[in-house]
Amino acid sequence: MAVKIQTIKDIRFYLKKELHDIYTEPEIRVLSDILIKTITGITKLHQLYDNVYPVAGDEADKIIKFAGKLKSGTPVQYIIGETTFYNCTIKVNGSTLIPRPETEELVDLIIRQNMDYYGNIIDFGTGSGCIAIALAVNLKHSNVTGTDISDEAIRIAHQNSILNNVRVNFLTDDIFNPHPEELSKAGIIVSNPPYVRNSEKLHMSENVLGFEPHLALFVNDSEPLVFYDAILKLAEKLLLPGGRIYFEINEAMGSPLVKLLESFGYSEIIITSDINDKQRIIEGRKKV
Repeated sequence: MAVKIQTIKDIRFYLKKELHDIYTEPEIRVLSDILIKTITGITKLHQLYDNVYPVAGDEADKIIKFAGKLKSGTPVQYIIGETTFYNCTIKVNGSTLIPRPETEELVDLIIRQNMDYYGNIIDFGTGSGCIAIALAVNLKHSNVTGTDISDEAIRIAHQNSILNNVRVNFLTDDIFNPHPEELSKAGIIVSNPPYVRNSEKLHMSENVLGFEPHLALFVNDSEPLVFYDAILKLAEKLLLPGGRIYFEINEAMGSPLVKLLESFGYSEIIITSDINDKQRIIEGRKKV
């Protein structure tokens, strides 16, 4: 029997029927909102008061195609090719992580603490560029640079800077074999490096394990702080005296990271918990 999708109401019914074994009802409602808005351009408010709004044949075909991808576990952000991060539109693909709400909390903290900041900011492991772009948009007097080992991630990050009408300098670089001479000294360094230990894969959902880049997520259990250590070594050359460093962290690594920052001479070290009350951000000030 052929699928008939002729209205917004039909889309919702179809997605509920196709996805009920995989997603909860609240998740299906959110996914439906996203797909309807993306494919038809109809806002959520319009959807609510006009659920018999007609759907074109090619739009119905896209709904069916996207539903198939959702059933395979593909994250909706990869299906539609973008997401929203701190009021910025960020394009994503399989070479970039999907930005998380916790990372928005990191950005929000930096912005609130540095509203009058004039100077350079470096974002190590920039990925899609979401952190760098959100900071550049909101800290108008800053000069932001983002680095990443992935050429494809840097390509996407550059696209995202254009999309959000902001100037950010993106560079391909490896923090384990860096070229610090290509970077200007900064008063703020930020990073959301890989911090999920391989042993923690067991507790992660399949749509993360199967689709998001492992290079940007995982570290060996024997060296869980390897990226932080490398960035702190770079910061010895690049972070100005009195400058601040900010990291997103594994909730289980707060205490070891405090000790690591102390070993590099940082003071005013603070750990901030996220909205789920998990230790998620660490910051410190470089000695003068």
